[in-house]
Amino acid sequence: MVMSALPILVLYYSQQGSTRQLAVHIARGIDSVAGCEAVLRTVPKVSTVCEATADSIPADGAPYATLAELQNCAGLALGSPTRFGNMAAPMKYFLDGTSGLWLSGSLIGKPACVFTSTSSQHGGQESTLLSMMTPLLHHGMLICGIPFSEAALSQTHSGGTPYGASHVAGHDGQVALSEHEQQLAWAQGKRLAEMALKLA
Repeated sequence: MVMSALPILVLYYSQQGSTRQLAVHIARGIDSVAGCEAVLRTVPKVSTVCEATADSIPADGAPYATLAELQNCAGLALGSPTRFGNMAAPMKYFLDGTSGLWLSGSLIGKPACVFTSTSSQHGGQESTLLSMMTPLLHHGMLICGIPFSEAALSQTHSGGTPYGASHVAGHDGQVALSEHEQQLAWAQGKRLAEMALKLA
């Protein structure tokens, strides 16, 4: 009997592509673990116009996440760019709509990690990562960061924290991920998948 791979949801919001690139490297780390499969998803923008609507399928990139995908995942990697030291409004809006999953306890005991991108070195990476952990803790999820056994965590001069993978994108958002940032994102995805397998 062939068992299906555990779905690990990589849920992100990205405007200029940097957080999306981190998500791709995290997904590669997940896919490197036999028995696990990364599921890349995003969330739509939030409009200040009440009547505004968006297509149900984004023009490019990952499809929009559904609550069913979140409920059925074996683990979650949550990513957002920084907005004044906090997660971006579209990600917060999505998480605010998960009260039904909280009531049913659907996410209790599942592993989760967080990742972010900022325009500057001191743009609030760690506070953003911590802000994303808070709703996950309310859901009863098990937070896994990046241990210092990952050599790149001590060597990086750009992004990368023990709270989660991160990237310094520059003010125009065009700075490519450094080698250390890529390594840490991959390692975080691998660790999340390994944790999901142990808990399954």
